[in-house]
Amino acid sequence: MSSPGTLILIMAIAVLAPLLAFAAARWLTVPLAIFEIGLGIVIGPDALGWAHSDDLIATLSNLGLSMMIFLAGYEIEFAAVRGDTLRRAAGAWLLTLAVALGIAFALTGAQATKSFVVGTALTSTALGAVLPMLRDSGVLHGRFGTVVMAFGAVGEFGPIIAMALLLSGRAPGAATAVLAAFAAVTAGAVCWAMRPRPPWFARVVATTLHTSGQFAVRLVMLLLAAMLGLSVAFGLDTLLGAFAAGLLTRLVLNGAAPESSAEVLGRIEAMGFGFLVPFFFIVTGIDFDLDALLGGGRPLLLLLVFLLLFLLVRGAPAWLLAPRDLSRRERVSLLLYSATCLPLVVAITTIGVDDGVLEKNEAAALVGAAMLSVLAFPLLALRALGRQRPPLEKELGEQSEAW
Repeated sequence: MSSPGTLILIMAIAVLAPLLAFAAARWLTVPLAIFEIGLGIVIGPDALGWAHSDDLIATLSNLGLSMMIFLAGYEIEFAAVRGDTLRRAAGAWLLTLAVALGIAFALTGAQATKSFVVGTALTSTALGAVLPMLRDSGVLHGRFGTVVMAFGAVGEFGPIIAMALLLSGRAPGAATAVLAAFAAVTAGAVCWAMRPRPPWFARVVATTLHTSGQFAVRLVMLLLAAMLGLSVAFGLDTLLGAFAAGLLTRLVLNGAAPESSAEVLGRIEAMGFGFLVPFFFIVTGIDFDLDALLGGGRPLLLLLVFLLLFLLVRGAPAWLLAPRDLSRRERVSLLLYSATCLPLVVAITTIGVDDGVLEKNEAAALVGAAMLSVLAFPLLALRALGRQRPPLEKELGEQSEAW
């Protein structure tokens, strides 16, 4: 099908997926992304064959991934996650990285590049996917939500840094120098963002917020585009720029126009979760190599192995180094949320396949395991907390029963 036809199908699925989630809420809380990915697989080339990815679709999908990472960066409240909580999160991720690389070297027969791909994929946390679930469950802004945010932020940012160092194709010294240069420029941007804005800035934000001017929204898009462009100029993954842009945007809006920042964020989220982010998940389904996964027993076995490794390699260190004030239930829930992954696994496996170091069936097994983690782990995490359903979805389920 042509790009316009595929685009219409994708947008139709983006509308259908929340309706299915609404209906399913009567029996079970299913993350919206699972419906989006699943329906993408159904219309993709390995099932009905109605939709195929091309340059336009791939570009929109990459924008969706960047927007999700951007929103994750924006949500992080460093004033809340700093100190012991952040140190524990960083320690858990470094332990995860060491164990993951060791296991990857064992699994791949000490193939260095392939081990870096598999090992880095095992260290990620889908903070961009987890945060909306935490918000809907009503725990995002409590103590437990702050801890998950800290562990998830490191689990999002750490693999991006590891990608820049291990998967860029540069020598380690050159990769470190480039990353340091990017960090220096970003630090300068942070200093600029923290400077007091003139009084007219807040007035322009408030005045244009309900007009066609939309100054704040346009400024946010400029910051995102600038940081994406900066990361490309340095030869780094654009996800690093998207994450940095989210941090900068929060500093700028909260510092210069705090009374309007929540409404501005609402409009950015509407753009992201209403269009771009669903696009990424649906195209992930369309591009998913179902034939490679079902082509033999080994890929399916690998899928189960990788799913278990997400729990053991990423989740167990989070459980071990969780803050001591968390209850046992909260520690188990933190383990499950930390082991939830997908976006960075897709990005990392794509690099591995494009570089010829990862076979398609291995990539399909990794992505398939990540998809199962998004389906199962957040639901189990809610149950571990003693919450059968998020408040909003419980209400929707009751309404669907009435219907």
